[in-house]
Amino acid sequence: MGRIIGLDFGAMTCGVAISDALLITAQGVETIRRTHETKLRKTYQRIEYLIDWHEVDRIVVGLPKKLDGSEGDRAEKSRAFAADLERRTGLSVILWDERFSTVSAAAVLNEAGVGLDKKEKVIDKMAAVIILQNYLDFLANEKAKSTAGK
Repeated sequence: MGRIIGLDFGAMTCGVAISDALLITAQGVETIRRTHETKLRKTYQRIEYLIDWHEVDRIVVGLPKKLDGSEGDRAEKSRAFAADLERRTGLSVILWDERFSTVSAAAVLNEAGVGLDKKEKVIDKMAAVIILQNYLDFLANEKAKSTAGK
């Protein structure tokens, strides 16, 4: 089984994280920036390059839900992005509830004493790490449950 890439897809950025080979931890890779919300060609190309480089076989895309669990415009755009990625790469794409990922990322960066100017450059990458780490923790928990009953 290969690595997993985690993506925090925003209006003008896409934070990227990659799992380790054992699917235990997520590491931030980069933030892909766009000049316009609908100009995604270079974003897709960069993600495809990272998928090949890191031997990724699964994609996790953050799904921004509202506090009440409903979905709005951003979630619709994330779903379309995920569908395009699945079609382009042929890989399985998992949509993962990302509520509070950016808030959590900001809290981690604040605690680390990261200044506002640097925070703006890394917050999307950190949010991708949180999304992917939450998914990896879920996988580990599911694996533990399935082996506990044997």
